[in-house]
Amino acid sequence: MVDQKTHQQAELTPDGTVCARCGAVAEGAPPTWTCSVENGERWYFCDRCARDNIRAIEGRLDSSWW
Repeated sequence: MVDQKTHQQAELTPDGTVCARCGAVAEGAPPTWTCSVENGERWYFCDRCARDNIRAIEGRLDSSWW
């Protein structure tokens, strides 16, 4: 059961990954960015946005609340 995939791999655009909060762009999938699944969609947040909202992220609040 541990190896069971619960979500499909997120598709990354050719332009890179875009932060859903501030619009920052990075090449590929940065390992330090945060990925959140909300309403069946994947959202990526850059280091700064993730740090600024870590309590809301850990509390599992949708990004619309923060």
